[in-house]
Amino acid sequence: MMRHSDLSSLIRLNIGGKKFCTTIDTLTRREPDSMLAAMFSGRHTVCQDAEKGYVFVDRDGKHFRHILNWLRDGVVPTLTDSDYSELIREAEYYQLLGLIEGINSILNKRKDDEDSCAELTRTDIIKCIQSERVRFRGIDLSGLDLSKLDLSFVDFSFACLKNVFFSRANLQCAKFRDVDAESSIFHNATLRECEFTGANLRGALLAGANLQSANLQDACLIGCSFCGANLRSAHLQVITKLNKMRIYCKTLAYYKFINLVQFFSKFFNIFAMSKSKSLSNTSVGHEYVRENEKSCNIGFIALTLYFSCNTHDTHV
Repeated sequence: MMRHSDLSSLIRLNIGGKKFCTTIDTLTRREPDSMLAAMFSGRHTVCQDAEKGYVFVDRDGKHFRHILNWLRDGVVPTLTDSDYSELIREAEYYQLLGLIEGINSILNKRKDDEDSCAELTRTDIIKCIQSERVRFRGIDLSGLDLSKLDLSFVDFSFACLKNVFFSRANLQCAKFRDVDAESSIFHNATLRECEFTGANLRGALLAGANLQSANLQDACLIGCSFCGANLRSAHLQVITKLNKMRIYCKTLAYYKFINLVQFFSKFFNIFAMSKSKSLSNTSVGHEYVRENEKSCNIGFIALTLYFSCNTHDTHV
């Protein structure tokens, strides 16, 4: 056991088997509230190797040299994202808050650079939505993370919104007229009274979204997920031509059902005709045939109309 009082004295460290040599001043000056500063502040005793005087710390020593360089120079090293993740984990253990902040700043800048293909960044969007009337008409915002933002009443008409992350955003009364929002994420977003007229929402995720009173007329909803979404009073008359829109299996089931009804309609007509053979030479027989044909046709039309209306309400 040894108590340290000389802040300029050398310290030998064994970090998970890797040996390092530094000073108490380096370990305590830049991050005075860190675990390392507390260990070597002179207020605590530390355990040292009896032979060579190394202080053992049971952590991976792979990135400890970066930690020492940070404590010496205050410079965040240039690493890959995966190495930054490992370094952050070590910095959290040693409670090096300045290093953690520096790494997060670099990672956020990298993310902004990756989003540079879009005309605006998330930061630009946040600045713009401070004004009362916001329009992003025709702008390329593809790939941006706009989650959890208040984008109510914003006009996105004709914009490119491919792969945009709108999860949990407030988009009430926003306009998405004729936008290209293929594969965008609207998970748990508020989309009340939004206008999606003519929008391309192919493959979009709208699970858990509030689409109450939204207008989805003529929107492309192929491959969309509406699991758990609130579609109350939503305008869903999007199937103008059933041959073009087969959303989920219900549309396919519709065609099979119609064919089945047509089959039974013909069957009942034939059955009625055969049953009336014995009456065919009388006025009662002719009337019986006419009544059965009329009933079958009315039943077929009624069933077709009912199922058609039901499909328009629940095809998504």
